[in-house]
Amino acid sequence: MQSNKPIIGFSCGDTNGIGPEIIIKTLSDSRITEICTPVIFTSNKVINFYKKSIEDCNLSYQSVKELDRLNPKTVNVFQCWEEEMEINPGQLNETGGKYGVISLKAATQALKDQKINALVTAPIHKKNVKNDAFPFTGHTPFLQNFFQVPEVLMFMISENMRVGLLTEHVSVNEIPKHISKERILAKLKLMKQSLIKDFGIDKPRLAVLGLNPHAGDEGLIGKEEEEIIRPSVKDARQQDIMVFGPYSADAFFARGQYEKFDGVLAMYHDQGLIPFKSLAIGEGVNYTAGLPAIRTSPDHGTAFDIAGKGKADESSLRASLFASIDIYQQRAGYADAHKNPIKKMSKSFLARAVDEKLAEE
Repeated sequence: MQSNKPIIGFSCGDTNGIGPEIIIKTLSDSRITEICTPVIFTSNKVINFYKKSIEDCNLSYQSVKELDRLNPKTVNVFQCWEEEMEINPGQLNETGGKYGVISLKAATQALKDQKINALVTAPIHKKNVKNDAFPFTGHTPFLQNFFQVPEVLMFMISENMRVGLLTEHVSVNEIPKHISKERILAKLKLMKQSLIKDFGIDKPRLAVLGLNPHAGDEGLIGKEEEEIIRPSVKDARQQDIMVFGPYSADAFFARGQYEKFDGVLAMYHDQGLIPFKSLAIGEGVNYTAGLPAIRTSPDHGTAFDIAGKGKADESSLRASLFASIDIYQQRAGYADAHKNPIKKMSKSFLARAVDEKLAEE
């Protein structure tokens, strides 16, 4: 594995969704291979099928059956299956889900085996993937189970904001049952660790949103803020986490308060994702914080209504690719600095020396 140019894997997502198309569009830019070695986990048939639906597509690739034989100068397609399968763009059927999961499992195993440095996952659909063989509501719980980690954070990131979720794909009437001091503290710890290790923010400022309208209005509209959320914020501060809140969600985003924080913890899916997707148009990335490996994903779904028509916008997937490379490089720098504290000290000493020289002048 090359240390200077990361190997980035792509799971193809539902083979009837827009996943293959946005991957092809992203990797058609020849400059991508200058900054990483891309590997798509799918079959030649899927790539060739969707290439035909994209106007002026100039993607070239090499087909490989062994991850030790990747070509760093071009896009690689790792053959996850060779049997014939039907591709029906726009259809939610068992086949699309089945091969999306095959791709995901192969790519995740390669990530665990360190054959690739990071993974970008294209969208799957919960309805046609959840079964006895894949008992998960999405990528995040699958990855948590696969890597056997006690806690992960669904972290939506963009240039101007980062929003983590306390609960993910949970029915609205079930949300209060999942809100606890232990869970809030665990998510805040993960968010802080990720901001330091993955984003290079030494002393991150975090915000916590309330569950109820007006953050409970001091107990008049729900008790969760006073009984659970506010005490959790207080405990987190005592554990050296710079966190504030709970804030009323509507005013927090409408007044631009999110710009004052490095990370925001939302209580539930739509509370965090509606403002995130509205304010991070085309640039949103879903990042799974807390894993030993790096996984990013676009912030949208399978979009069956436009699949196979060449209309899909690849902006979010491209942003996911760039985010995975940035996090890989940031982690490498973090590990290097902690492995060699003398190197880190020498940099600080050099910086002080420059400052002193400038002061003398």
